[in-house]
Amino acid sequence: MKPLTSVFFRQDPLLCARELIGCRFGVGETAGIIVETEAYTAEGDPACHTWKRQGARDFVTGNDPGTAYVYLNYGMHWLFNFLVKGGAVDDKHGETRNGFVLIRALDPVAGIGLMQERRKRMAIGELCNGPAKLTQALGIHGAHHGSNPFSLEGWTLTSPEGTPEVLVSTRIGISQATDYPWRFLLKGSLGVSSCA
Repeated sequence: MKPLTSVFFRQDPLLCARELIGCRFGVGETAGIIVETEAYTAEGDPACHTWKRQGARDFVTGNDPGTAYVYLNYGMHWLFNFLVKGGAVDDKHGETRNGFVLIRALDPVAGIGLMQERRKRMAIGELCNGPAKLTQALGIHGAHHGSNPFSLEGWTLTSPEGTPEVLVSTRIGISQATDYPWRFLLKGSLGVSSCA
């Protein structure tokens, strides 16, 4: 497994979301294998924050690929995304597309005791099987918004071992553009979102 850097996030959001499946994502003592992601594009995607929020559009233009986009969902739960920029949509015409990748679920592999303490749950399958659950388990919060995860002490992201089998599905937990097949899952994982 090799460490990934911000260069990895200079690609199309859909490709990035797919390639993050099987990667190991760690914060401090805690870590997990990414088993579920969703892609959102900065333009033409009604489910993306950039559709209605100027602040989100400014975030895309003002930050580098790989920057953490962390927001409070329904005023209750932190959700973690990577900013993705400069991905080629069509090499023939040189078009590019920016956006975000939401990390939806992990299979815990390290720091499980700390995750259980933070989540107040003992069952390993309930620690990171949803985007709000994994941020709580890993200790991710609003102060991480706008940070460069690759410069934060204890934060790691490494490539998968082997070649993961990836399944494709429509996005969930949203009310618009629900038919976009932009959700990616690790085949056989029991750690995907509980609403999957």
